[in-house]
Amino acid sequence: MHPDHMKLLKRAQALAHEKDLQGSVEAYAAFLEREPKHPRVWADYAGQLVQIDRSNEALVACHTALKLDPSCLQALNNLGCILMWRDRLEEAEHQFWAVLMADRNRLDARLNLAECLLKKKDLPGVRKVLEGAGPLLTSGFLHLAARHAKQWADLGMVLLEAQEFPGAVDACNKALQIEPTNFMAKANLGAIRMAQGHLDEAEACFRRLIPEYPLRIDARLLLITCLSRKRNLDACDQEIATVLQLAPDSLEVHTSIAASYFDHGRWNLYRTELERYRSLSSLASEGLNPRIEWEQSLLDLLLGDMPKGWDRHEARLRFPAEFRPERAFIEPPWDGGAFHGKTLLLWPEQGLGDSLMVLRYLPLVKALGGRIILEIQPALKNLAATCVGADLVIPFGVPLPHFDLQASLMSLPCIFRTDLSSIPAEIPYLTVPPGAVPAPEIADCVSQSTGYRRIGLVWAGNRAHKRDRDRSIQPEALAPLAVLPDVSWFSFQLDSSEFPPLPNLVSLAPWLKDFTDTAQALQTMDLLITVDTSVAHLAGALGIPTLLLISYQPDWRWLLGRDDSPWYPTLRLYRQPAYGDWESVIKKVVLDLTPKV
Repeated sequence: MHPDHMKLLKRAQALAHEKDLQGSVEAYAAFLEREPKHPRVWADYAGQLVQIDRSNEALVACHTALKLDPSCLQALNNLGCILMWRDRLEEAEHQFWAVLMADRNRLDARLNLAECLLKKKDLPGVRKVLEGAGPLLTSGFLHLAARHAKQWADLGMVLLEAQEFPGAVDACNKALQIEPTNFMAKANLGAIRMAQGHLDEAEACFRRLIPEYPLRIDARLLLITCLSRKRNLDACDQEIATVLQLAPDSLEVHTSIAASYFDHGRWNLYRTELERYRSLSSLASEGLNPRIEWEQSLLDLLLGDMPKGWDRHEARLRFPAEFRPERAFIEPPWDGGAFHGKTLLLWPEQGLGDSLMVLRYLPLVKALGGRIILEIQPALKNLAATCVGADLVIPFGVPLPHFDLQASLMSLPCIFRTDLSSIPAEIPYLTVPPGAVPAPEIADCVSQSTGYRRIGLVWAGNRAHKRDRDRSIQPEALAPLAVLPDVSWFSFQLDSSEFPPLPNLVSLAPWLKDFTDTAQALQTMDLLITVDTSVAHLAGALGIPTLLLISYQPDWRWLLGRDDSPWYPTLRLYRQPAYGDWESVIKKVVLDLTPKV
């Protein structure tokens, strides 16, 4: 190698060590222009390019390195990172395993693999990989100790979200064994106690964190959440005033404050917070105005001001990462006009319940013209095909056929200028698909309840939902229902190992393979009692009599101050009278269902 070229390489390495990313990239590029046959240098160059968001060039550099030396571990590792950041997780995992098969002591590849598995939600795999990383924290890899601890803390957070509390505690403690000052692990331990309902312990934990980490605003935000759940609104307001002084421009601060006001129905304060945040001069430059419009829409819709609410609700399409992967269409959006001779694509967003609710608009769309392609979540495909209006129903994820216009399903209420008096509420608008064969086991279970009221139960929603803790009920809280006479209880609850203590409760979950099975089973019930989840929407669309148990801070579609739903005539709403008070809700259900003598 020419001595001048060696100087260039050493300069590139020195600049990389000094974190001068742009300088190191330029030096590496200059060296490789003169000495293009060094695979490890190409791999190191890729690593620097990634850090300045030039991932396409980094990908080329990795492939160049691997053409020169297919066994270049640094190139394989960097290639795995690029693929992981592009959400090509299976390919990324393959690269990391290839590195570890060649050198099982590569701690960097092991931690990258753990991150990849965490993205895949392979939690047992993450734990196994991280446990294997511990013995590798020798002097040569001490700089990776903080990252190792962070990944244990990240695993703890994911386990917390999955309500796997013992595993979450263990993961956080492992993080603290590696890095005793790890803030996230300590904060997660407090959040775990809060999720378990041990609010005094959680508050004490968060109050300890604030002086220990005075620059971490998230410690105060956790305290605000805890005080809100304790209904200590005076103390909560004091903390809100403090964080507004410390970080008035923070989106995270705004979100926490708005959530606290929303949770307790403090609508004037909620509006004031939206206006405060909207007024910040930095908002427009950061592209956050659409978010504020969307937040305002939720309150408009909750209060029944639908025309204004639907218009504002369209702002969600301008920050789509909040709801779904961004959809990029070259076809123009449909404005609600006649489209004779054209094909319209209607596509899904948000949750299964949202899609079930707005399928009612399909006949109105069809009345305006041409051909309709309905793209829908795979779990709903067969049921959605029973709704009048769609010419073709395809599951989300398959290649789309030709179409001329497109619209989100959740935009249909806005397109049709829906208000409280014009909600399409002809029930049922879904039916069991023709030819669907009911599970014989369900028929056998139900046939044994002749002479009794058949009542279905759902007490929990999707754990991944950000408001699942507020919407779901602990099974034991349903125990007072046991006093109702002459009832056969049937559980429609999926993925549950705990059940309400009700006499002769039968779980239908083993035979509910899809929404068609659920629809068939619902039609054998006299009544459904459910929390706010997709099964409630399914029952409403089928016209099944349903008691819907909703939290004090309801979803916008259930409005305020009424026990009926303009969306579903067969639903009756049972509202918490105060934040977290399910006991009163269940008492009211028992009173209303008790036969009058």
